[in-house]
Amino acid sequence: MVIMGRPGRAPLPGAPRRALALGAAFLCAGALATTSASARPPASDPGAEKRKVDAQVDQLEEDLHETSAELSAAYTALQSTKSKLPGARAVLDEAQAAAAAADRANAIAAQELEAARASEDKAEAELDATTKEVAEGRQRVAQFAAQIYQEQGFGQLDMALSSTDPQQFADRIALVDTVMDVQGETMDRLATEQASLTALEDHLSALRADSAAKKKKAEQALARAEQARDAAARAKAELDALAAQQASQAEAVAGQLASEKAKLASMKAEQSRLKKVLAQRAAEARRRAEAARRAEAARRAEAARRAAASQQSQGSSRSGSSGGGGGGSDDGYLSRPMSGRVSSEFGTRFHPVYQIWRLHSGRDYAAPCGTAVRAAAGGTIIMAGDGGGYGNRVVIDHGLVSGEHLATTYNHLRSIRQWGGKVSRGEVIGYEGSTGTSTGCHLHFETLENGDFVDPRRWL
Repeated sequence: MVIMGRPGRAPLPGAPRRALALGAAFLCAGALATTSASARPPASDPGAEKRKVDAQVDQLEEDLHETSAELSAAYTALQSTKSKLPGARAVLDEAQAAAAAADRANAIAAQELEAARASEDKAEAELDATTKEVAEGRQRVAQFAAQIYQEQGFGQLDMALSSTDPQQFADRIALVDTVMDVQGETMDRLATEQASLTALEDHLSALRADSAAKKKKAEQALARAEQARDAAARAKAELDALAAQQASQAEAVAGQLASEKAKLASMKAEQSRLKKVLAQRAAEARRRAEAARRAEAARRAEAARRAAASQQSQGSSRSGSSGGGGGGSDDGYLSRPMSGRVSSEFGTRFHPVYQIWRLHSGRDYAAPCGTAVRAAAGGTIIMAGDGGGYGNRVVIDHGLVSGEHLATTYNHLRSIRQWGGKVSRGEVIGYEGSTGTSTGCHLHFETLENGDFVDPRRWL
């Protein structure tokens, strides 16, 4: 029997449940490439999304529960940051698209304002020219009116009386008619220009109102463009911060890997050592069983010889069955080692941090720290103490059961109660904890046949 010394270190605290991590991508930070986002997909069912995330979290916890709390926390934080990056990229793309649209709207508004101001300037020039023409026309009309007033309407008669011959009279009358026609045209043109002046004033007022509205629109468009650019800048800064955080977290994970791989190597070495010990004990158990079988056969032969010699008609020798140290049947030979739910089964899986396929060599039971751990069957404690990555560990040899040498191990215990000697089925041998490479309180329960790991469900 090999009994290892009691560990002097304090147990490691259990790490809380990590409620995020959406993939099993490795720790490499990589180059952050922002790509243009297409239209966002329609919103999915929140309940279905939550169930999906919960399943991913459960899987990640199962993948990482045989890892140190420090490395698990660093990797989970890295995965959390990675899960935020796509959303941050989408926000940045949307902000940049909004900023570009706002800039285009601002440019259009500026062009419209410039065109409105040009139209206003042109209308003002036309109004000035028309005002000048109206003023000049009014002056001509005033002069003509003054002349008519002075002549009291006798201009034509005076010209006729002062004529010396009929031809002169006719010429003067024609001249007077021409002058009157010109004056009439002047009056008509003045009326037209006055109407045009009124229309131009109304048009200019409308253009000035339009310019004021377009100026306000341009100012609003400029403000929106500035806000959109600010939002894009903030989104870019957030994305850059996440990228830097991701790189830092990846570096932290990489820094933990060397020591973790060393612990993993030590656990493999411990497994090899235990396998050799159990193989030797299996060979010894088989030799003892064979010796016992031969002795029993010899005893039976001697009994038969004596019976024949004494010519007794009845009598037979009874034979006993050699148990495996704890009793029980082939079906369900082992009892459940502790209460609590099964958090992880036996099997090969891909470790997201180590980036290797590895055997999860036992069955895990999760319950509050300090829950009693019991012997799954009667047997002899052959190892107890610090098992490195296994934490506080107890190994029980159950002897030969159905032709197989059976042993069980109890790992990550907070404390050990039984350090050696024989134990009975159901006897408390320790208390559940999170020592060694473990992210939270659980029992890592293993079964070995002839030194090789097998699925505990074969014996439970």
